[in-house]
Amino acid sequence: MAKQTRDAEFTEYVASRGGWLRKVAYLLCGDWHRADDLVQETITKLYVHWSKASRADNLDGYARRTLVNTFLAEQRTSWWRRTVRTDVDPESAAAVLDLDASLDLRRALAALPPRQRATVVLRYYCDLSIDQAAEALGCSTGNVKSQSSRALDTLRGSLVPVPTIVERTS
Repeated sequence: MAKQTRDAEFTEYVASRGGWLRKVAYLLCGDWHRADDLVQETITKLYVHWSKASRADNLDGYARRTLVNTFLAEQRTSWWRRTVRTDVDPESAAAVLDLDASLDLRRALAALPPRQRATVVLRYYCDLSIDQAAEALGCSTGNVKSQSSRALDTLRGSLVPVPTIVERTS
């Protein structure tokens, strides 16, 4: 009976927060298919450690940290280095509603190194404080500040609008 309750709690949590985890995973990796894989691996880890996770003060924080750690661990594997990604994402190419600015931001975010990308996603998408982001990343607050600063400088540089020359006719 306890296993059924445990499984029901887990299923309810994943059903309610799965979409949110997928969005965070997409912001981390920039690929919907890879985001699905990251979420699946994160959900598997959560299930294995559900007794510990369900007792956490902040279950979303626990899940988010598991997701970020899974993403960062994958970045260090040789699988990631051997996988060749194309510049054209089939989903974004087919999506008519994506705005140019949104695509530019996604490209700029994807160009950031993994730790900087994770820091930006946690701080500005997940709206975590510096202390919360440091806890989620398992690093110091100073590291979060420096990673955020470098990432924002890079994003600002890559998102600067290109001035256009307009000819005047008199």
